[in-house]
Amino acid sequence: MVPGYIGRFAPSPTGPLHAGSLVAALASWLDARAHGGQWLVRIEDVDTPRCVPGADALILQQLGACGLVPDAPPRYQSQRGTLYQQALDQLLAHGAAYPCGCSRKDIAQQQPRQRHGELVYPGTCRHGLQGRPARAWRFYIEKRPPAQTLPALAAINTIVHWHDRCLGPQQQDLATEVGDFVLRRADGLWAYQLAVVVDDAAQGITHVVRGQDLADNTPRQIRLQQALGLPTPQYLHTPLVLGANGEKLSKQNGAQALDYSQPLRALHNAASVLGLPYCHGDIGLVLASWAACWRALYNPVL
Repeated sequence: MVPGYIGRFAPSPTGPLHAGSLVAALASWLDARAHGGQWLVRIEDVDTPRCVPGADALILQQLGACGLVPDAPPRYQSQRGTLYQQALDQLLAHGAAYPCGCSRKDIAQQQPRQRHGELVYPGTCRHGLQGRPARAWRFYIEKRPPAQTLPALAAINTIVHWHDRCLGPQQQDLATEVGDFVLRRADGLWAYQLAVVVDDAAQGITHVVRGQDLADNTPRQIRLQQALGLPTPQYLHTPLVLGANGEKLSKQNGAQALDYSQPLRALHNAASVLGLPYCHGDIGLVLASWAACWRALYNPVL
């Protein structure tokens, strides 16, 4: 038992769940149940152009068919813009964020280095827009932000260290591997990094369990939590389901929608990725059996 444990599953409604997303859902549900905690679902629909109408309801149906029922009604990021604006205003007031007038083309010309195909922002607009209109707002990750910034950030190193309950000790140098990252996009939409940090804090999330493809986001989120004075959850990044091409299974590379008419088969496939044994019985019994052995598999000391 972990007193006050609150976990979550946070799908984007860009389509139905597939085999890979069920692994993340099952892992987060099992972690919560194994430690006597709450399990919440948050619909991350902040990137509205990519959202598919009705996908949120379908995802909740799929989860329910697999016995993964949240302990409270789901929350929707699209309804939480006021909270994100308050967080951005706080960062701007303390010199930890700034407006940026650069386009992707501008950044490519200024800084050809890439991180996983993404451009590392060189900090062009840190000290002013030089007459250009603001396109986006960025988080200032430099070692020595302006004097008016939060004292707690004044001497912060750009290398973020954290411990992952599956991957072990991790670190990332935000300055060389990421650069000042976007908080609000040029199209006016809120960036994932800011939204997830604000929402995790607002929901009291203590433990984040998600796929390894999101581990790269963790240091940015930790640094944002520090800047906003928010607690940092414990993190566990689970193995990924790979497609035939060896890449992460996703909607973009042809992942098939989860067949929730056969939930036990889908659950057993997901469990095998997580290293859980085959179990006999109905969904309730199978889930209870996996919850009982979960802590021994994934970092039993929390």
